Amino acid sequence: MRLATADYSFPLLTWPQAVRLAGDLGFQGLDVSIFQGRSHLRPEEVFAKPSLWGAKVSQTLADSGLDVADVFGIPGTNFERAAPNHPDPAERILAKEFFERLLEFALRCGAKHLTILPGIHFEGETEEDSLKRCAEELQWRSIAARNAGICFAVEAHTGSLISTPARAQRLLDLAPDVTLTLDPGHFVHQRFSDSDILPLTNRASHFHARCGCPGRLQAPFKGNCIDFAAYVRALRAREYDGWFAVEYVWIDWERCNEVDVLSETILLRDLLREF
Repeated sequence: MRLATADYSFPLLTWPQAVRLAGDLGFQGLDVSIFQGRSHLRPEEVFAKPSLWGAKVSQTLADSGLDVADVFGIPGTNFERAAPNHPDPAERILAKEFFERLLEFALRCGAKHLTILPGIHFEGETEEDSLKRCAEELQWRSIAARNAGICFAVEAHTGSLISTPARAQRLLDLAPDVTLTLDPGHFVHQRFSDSDILPLTNRASHFHARCGCPGRLQAPFKGNCIDFAAYVRALRAREYDGWFAVEYVWIDWERCNEVDVLSETILLRDLLREF
């Protein structure tokens, strides 16, 4: 089992400090974020000089004994902006350009895995129409990434058009080459059970681990309701070779700033190590 954490788990540190902390905590990899208006690494700077930033990221992680576990990109400050399935062609062009630049950066820093968000259901059209456009857009991205030697995934998250296990599976049926960055917490807090979510491990290529429970997307370890052992068993059964990333966040969304991120990261790290 390869364990990672995320640079965006520690937004109050500088980026080099966040990288060093990940190494000091004994993780082997780091999820590197390129988030519009929020990440340490700014898209406008990274995309302007992808070779320079790719080399810088790769070397900084290597100095702390870390590999790039995932490059995670979000093009807008909300889920609608530059969504890959946006009905406005101009917005889809922005989404396409963001993906292409993100893919180039991922190549430059030696990443083997890339994650984006899938999009949302847009008013004025059926959920199925939003989903079909999403599948079309994500399918070609998956093939482009694969041709470059990178595994492409989307995260089924709260607020997206695949916010339930059934909708996530529907997207995967429509886009056969797309994989999932699977975070059970996005479903558990909506009161879906682990048994509802576990079938999605068949298409998971990256795993986000953080404690959660009904009504809480991110919960303290002592209040956790997610059976992480079951996910480890399911993934091992299909010879999963991806990363397990302990992915707490500290943002003012879904009460995610109400836990001690550092302490909870250590507690969940130790639990995963037991497996």
